[in-house]
Amino acid sequence: MTAATDNAFVVFDRVQKSYDGETLVVKDLNLDIGRGEFLTMLGPSGSGKTTCLMMLAGFETATHGDILLGGKPINNIPPHKRGIGMVFQNYALFPHMTVAENLAFPLEVRKIGKSEREEKVQRALDMVQMGAFGGRRPAQLSGGQQQRIALARALVFEPELVLMDEPLGALDKQLREHMQFEITRLAHNLGITTVYVTHDQTEALTMSDRVAVFNDGRIQQLAAPDELYEQPQNSFVAQFIGENNTLMGTVKEIKDGVALVVLDDGEVIDAKPVNVSNPGDRTLVSIRPERVEINKDRLSPDAHLVHAEVLEFIYMGDIYRTRLRVAGNEDFVIKTRNAPDQRRLKPGEHIEIGWLPQDCRALDAP
Repeated sequence: MTAATDNAFVVFDRVQKSYDGETLVVKDLNLDIGRGEFLTMLGPSGSGKTTCLMMLAGFETATHGDILLGGKPINNIPPHKRGIGMVFQNYALFPHMTVAENLAFPLEVRKIGKSEREEKVQRALDMVQMGAFGGRRPAQLSGGQQQRIALARALVFEPELVLMDEPLGALDKQLREHMQFEITRLAHNLGITTVYVTHDQTEALTMSDRVAVFNDGRIQQLAAPDELYEQPQNSFVAQFIGENNTLMGTVKEIKDGVALVVLDDGEVIDAKPVNVSNPGDRTLVSIRPERVEINKDRLSPDAHLVHAEVLEFIYMGDIYRTRLRVAGNEDFVIKTRNAPDQRRLKPGEHIEIGWLPQDCRALDAP
């Protein structure tokens, strides 16, 4: 065990999972989660994130390796004895019970007395702004209210760890965004360690202290949201997190921390070499839409400029979204702020664009 592992509250130590004895859906997972941390497991369907959550909850058993909670192995401890709160997408509320009875149930199972039960139930309901709804049944509540009750039930017995599996997937956009902030605020105020599973990148970036991006049973990158977005470590993360422009090319030279890349149409650009190291390497170059500059005055005089043709202009209120043809890619997007001095580009217009080398990343070619 490393020093980092000693300080972690949840530890996955070389964990593997196979359902058929041959194919690994989780491959040699090593992950430390700190006490009070909000960690999101993010990835496409089948990437292994939900399987990791189910192993931590005790609903699935690791094929190999250890899972530790508070320094103690929990592989052989049944789910109801792990003291973990769970929130699912489908709420899983008992329809024949009132809201208060739903919340009291996990306390009864833990043999907590009636007066203390009632006190804890009321406190949990107040926590999610549902204090007046204790006498109602789930069918009398909206989807958002049911989700709040499911959250209150996970918190009512004051667990140190709460697991959430796509808990906001069934809510409409506005309510989902509101609940994102509610859940994050509650988790941090109560100091609860939270492991959250989603395939929604915006949700992961908005809510988390750190995000583990999963693909093909492995963590591709584990980092704070800003680092994940600004500094993707490979082409999968760059393309999966947020909107991203990609161009294919070949590394011509690497000098003083800058890669000179010849794009497939012959254009030459500057980029930051991330996981390319030699001239001749094929590379996928990644640049965020908001980091592309159409005002040359904001770039250094020796910056490489690239020719672009405007294909589509979309007014989106706070921003302008413009689609360009760049180096043969007709889906190259730029986003510019709606400001009084901002230029509205017109389809058919030919312009030059550029960017700072550190904002453009030369990644592995997929």
